[in-house]
Amino acid sequence: MTSSSDRSPAVDVHAPKSYEIRTYGCQMNVHDSERLAGLLEEAGYVRAPEGADGDADVVVFNTCAVRENADNRLYGNLGRLAPKKASRPGMQIAVGGCLAQKDRDTIVRKAPWVDVVFGTHNIGKLPVLLERARVQEEAQVEIAESLEAFPSTLPTRRESAYAAWVSISVGCNNTCTFCIVPALRGKEKDRRPGEILAEVEALVAEGVSEITLLGQNVNAYGSDIGDREAFGKLLRACGKIEGLERVRFTSPHPRDFTDDVIAAMAETPNVMPQLHMPLQSGSDTVLKAMRRSYRQSRYLDIIRKVREAIPHAAITTDIIVGFPGETEEDFEETLHVVREARFAQAFTFQYSKRPGTPAATMENQIPKEVVQARYERLVALQEEISWEENKKQVGRTLELMVAEGEGRKDDATHRLSGRAADNRLVHFTKPDQEVRPGDVVTVEVTYAAPHHLLAEGPVLDVRRTRAGDAWEKRNAEKAAKPAGVLLGLPKIGVPAPLPAATSGCGCD
Repeated sequence: MTSSSDRSPAVDVHAPKSYEIRTYGCQMNVHDSERLAGLLEEAGYVRAPEGADGDADVVVFNTCAVRENADNRLYGNLGRLAPKKASRPGMQIAVGGCLAQKDRDTIVRKAPWVDVVFGTHNIGKLPVLLERARVQEEAQVEIAESLEAFPSTLPTRRESAYAAWVSISVGCNNTCTFCIVPALRGKEKDRRPGEILAEVEALVAEGVSEITLLGQNVNAYGSDIGDREAFGKLLRACGKIEGLERVRFTSPHPRDFTDDVIAAMAETPNVMPQLHMPLQSGSDTVLKAMRRSYRQSRYLDIIRKVREAIPHAAITTDIIVGFPGETEEDFEETLHVVREARFAQAFTFQYSKRPGTPAATMENQIPKEVVQARYERLVALQEEISWEENKKQVGRTLELMVAEGEGRKDDATHRLSGRAADNRLVHFTKPDQEVRPGDVVTVEVTYAAPHHLLAEGPVLDVRRTRAGDAWEKRNAEKAAKPAGVLLGLPKIGVPAPLPAATSGCGCD
């Protein structure tokens, strides 16, 4: 029997339960975590203080299944939480997302201290499953095979006051041999245009001035509702929403990228001159093996049309190096496309086997040292091109939306950071007057580096915005909350550089 001196400290049953969310993977997971935060706060939980590091009543892992060793990373983190849970009465651990959808009962078998496992299709069940696990005192594993409710119908606690993700579809109808996402997210399901626009209008009314339309294959939008031109129409409709200053989208697929979308981008003033167009490989042979339904000529034709219609567009991409069977000649074709397309940035991935994908069992897997050498050559070429393209920005006058948390050295350099219309990151001299995230400044670019620009002269103009007002209001409300009972948001990312080089799944 445990003596009274051995017991853990008494728990205040009347205090609000705290939560922490740890998010891995693509923008879909980031957005899902905003939903999970909203669900938990609606159920009465409050965010754990910044830097809690597992010191919360509920810790939720929103997982990714497409990264190499994703499962090892999860179980390592779960293992580190086991002693903390043992010493904290009532603490619960939940695992959701793509890895949960894939591994299901395996998670509880390997980590029996986990309380809840839920999948990509039933994130709305998290509070119910937590309560059921608490009452029944046993793990709850519930994985739905199809979408139960479109995520946008769920409550949301967004990270940013001035920028927001807006999901227009979930799932994917493609069958790329390196990607497991369709198996875990399901077939594409589109939202009705009216629902999407209503959400955008509501966000703008709250002070949001930038939205990013989000889908696993965003420009396939309309296939589920029988309108192949639906995505272009949606972009144009966003252009009519008063107060919405910037519209972005990610990620499209070359197969579905049509001329009407290019025209909508060029003709709609608040659709930004930025495009993320995944290439994956420049070799027709490799593209065929990947089951990518386009070839090099088709891809370069898209790039040409976009540049003709939007001369200042910044185009970024994803590239996989070392796909099974890739020869030196195939790799040279990829380098050729990189030289021709002149991407502003390329997010490059060394191919690694992803369990459950056809590519994982293909013959002619490329030796690690060969993949590494090709990867380094590709990165070196792209760095050179990125720098050259950024140097073209020197001397230009740009409007920047001031960003929060994007300049890691801003305090030391007395600068602020913002995003140009084409999504380039610009660090600029801090002006004398107050500038808030969400406000807009006008600057002149004075220096270019491969991954950012500098505006070292004085700020030419500051425009205070409703988005800045919204940021200021949110932070005033946070400051008014007592310490330890914060109603802010988990640190799960904002619609900032698209896509994130280390968190995108690279499967579009």
